[in-house]
Amino acid sequence: MGNGGVVIRKRGFSFQALLPLLLAFFSLQKVSGLNYTINVNNRQVSSLRLERIQRHLNKINKPPVITIQSPDGDIIDCVHKRKQPALDHPLLKNHKIQRKPSEMPRSVKVLKEGEEGRDSKRSKEEDDIIKGAWQMWHINGTRCPKGTVPIRRSTEHDVLRAKSLFDFGKKQRKFSLHRRSDAPDVVSGNGHEHAIAYTGTQEVYGARATINVWDPSIQVVNEFSLSQIWVLSGSFDGSDLNSIEAGWQVSPELYGDSRPRLFTYWTSDSYQATGCYNLLCSGFIQTNSRIAIGAAISPVSSFSTNQYDITILIWKVHNHIALFQNQSNRTFVH
Repeated sequence: MGNGGVVIRKRGFSFQALLPLLLAFFSLQKVSGLNYTINVNNRQVSSLRLERIQRHLNKINKPPVITIQSPDGDIIDCVHKRKQPALDHPLLKNHKIQRKPSEMPRSVKVLKEGEEGRDSKRSKEEDDIIKGAWQMWHINGTRCPKGTVPIRRSTEHDVLRAKSLFDFGKKQRKFSLHRRSDAPDVVSGNGHEHAIAYTGTQEVYGARATINVWDPSIQVVNEFSLSQIWVLSGSFDGSDLNSIEAGWQVSPELYGDSRPRLFTYWTSDSYQATGCYNLLCSGFIQTNSRIAIGAAISPVSSFSTNQYDITILIWKVHNHIALFQNQSNRTFVH
């Protein structure tokens, strides 16, 4: 005791001096133990964000039966059809997967496995495309075994290109829903250039489109280009708009390159909370072992030379929708 103050000493240590050191130590442990930054592709990312991303990837990237390395860098996982991400949804736990629809338009013939015919009038390249060699991952000749479906593996870099984990695999709604209800001008302004041909009727059971495939030059990572068939219902001035979309797209933000890729999209609430591209959330159920949604299409059209296209049919069968890809005459999702 001295000068009116009290100093408690035990075994030669001053608690007045030790307390700030303890606080500093615990403060340091809190910062370094729970959250820190990591350099990922010259970008600083917090460890907490990376943990959340990895948990999400573990959820959507299912354990494969075999893995196929595509020449363009994609990894295609052949996943057992009952283990695909869509079936994680509680409402689809006991869903019966149909290899082909019970009904199809009369003009469409659905081929069974191994039923591709050889036409003497077709070139070998055309015949290879008919047989299913029209995506980049087909080039090395490896196919997914029967009972599995090919799924493009999502990576950490794919997610980091999105604005957030919530936005990964989703369209960014940049348009107002207050517009004429009779015209599908769903992306107006904001530098978006588009051409739309549409028809409106009271009842639609299906639609088909043949789409020429190109690889347009994309200058900025968040730009995109696409050509698609688009089936809509509901109103544009509310939140009940339902949309099913399929075609090809070039999207460096979504895929990390500028190759044209087969894609699907759906939403049931005007792109607000539901829906996603491809198989990145529950929605479309993959049925085909030769078509990988999100995989690059090859070959593509060139000026003054060969032209290549894909034909996509969207067809309502009872209470679900089937997407039919005419390149191989098979349904690929429903």
